[in-house]
Amino acid sequence: MTATLRFLGTGDAMGVPRVYCDCAVCTEARATGVNRRFRSAVLIDDPEAGHTLIDCGPDWGRMMETAGLRFAEQMLLTHAHYDHIGGLPEWADACRWLNRRGIAWAPEETIREVTARFPWLARRIEFRPADGGFRLGGWNVRIWRVNHGFNGHAYAYRFDHDKIGWAWAYCPDAIGLSDTEKAPLAGLDLLVLGTSFWHETIPYERRSVHDVVEALELLRELKPRAAVFTHLSHDIDLTRRYDLPESVRFAETGLRIRLGDG
Repeated sequence: MTATLRFLGTGDAMGVPRVYCDCAVCTEARATGVNRRFRSAVLIDDPEAGHTLIDCGPDWGRMMETAGLRFAEQMLLTHAHYDHIGGLPEWADACRWLNRRGIAWAPEETIREVTARFPWLARRIEFRPADGGFRLGGWNVRIWRVNHGFNGHAYAYRFDHDKIGWAWAYCPDAIGLSDTEKAPLAGLDLLVLGTSFWHETIPYERRSVHDVVEALELLRELKPRAAVFTHLSHDIDLTRRYDLPESVRFAETGLRIRLGDG
């Protein structure tokens, strides 16, 4: 049985629609929901490891209900910004009601930030440092720090499967990567990369995530076999056709990808 990657949330820090916004994308999201986006999160459904979420934003409950899911055994956290951890108290409450103990893998600094902000979470969630790498089912998992621009830094995850010889990475919050930060993104079968806008025009020093133009340039350098762009703002309209390479697509809520295909 092949592991699958399922996109539960594909939005940026504000989600789509933005409550104050009447742009075409936010209006469409309210009407038919094609562009409706929860804060970014993916589900790894692995026959050996069970259900594992990457990140747990404030939409966690609605996101899980929309996906028809009631619980996730464990999570991986990329960093401690609210749009990536705001749902942890809700997950901990689910653990309490179900008499389960969740497992959360994260960088040590992220664990310190989370537990300082929500000290009661440790009663129901076991936080495990991920800095030295770990196993998730048949995957060897490694993390490393990436530049998050104006917002400091975040972490990316790379997954390598020895038996099937397949590799993929999840890097939702990054911009202007150094050669050292880009190195673990080489030789991938799939790269999931954050791209909030098609072309973001605010001053570069105030930006925190690649735009699509920059991401396509990065893909030409890294040459993954396939890529999915996530962390999408209300600038990206899924009802439009974009000039993307055949191997590249925007994430849609509910999109499933078989890890190991091809």
